[in-house]
Amino acid sequence: MIELLKDFPANVVALSTAGQVTKEDYEKVLVPAVERALAQHKKVRLYYQIGADFSGMDPGALWADTKVGMGHFLSWDKIAVVTDVDWIRLSVTAFGFLMPAQVKVFSLADAKQGREWITAN
Repeated sequence: MIELLKDFPANVVALSTAGQVTKEDYEKVLVPAVERALAQHKKVRLYYQIGADFSGMDPGALWADTKVGMGHFLSWDKIAVVTDVDWIRLSVTAFGFLMPAQVKVFSLADAKQGREWITAN
C-alpha cells in the first residue's frame, strides 16, 4: 500500500509504504502525484518512507516503479529514502549515484532529518 503524506511543499511528492505495494498503488496514488507535481514544477523531489512492515512489491509495481523513475529521469531534484529495511538501504546506497539527483538514505528514527533535508533549499 502507498499513501501520500501531507504537509510537504508542492514540489515534494511524499509517500509512505506499508505491506505489499501493487501496480494499482502506483497507478492510483504515486503516478498521479508525480504528474501533478511535474505540471507545476520543472524538477520535483521524492520523500519515500518505507515502513518496517513493508513486505515487497508485486511484478506490476516493479515495472511501474521503473517506468516512473526512468520516464522522468531528469526531473528528479532530490530523493530521500527513509527506512530501516536493510536491503533497501543497501541498494539505494549502492546505486543512488546512478540517479541525476541528490539521493540520501535516512533511518526511520531520523525521519525528521529526512523531511528537513528534502524540503531545504
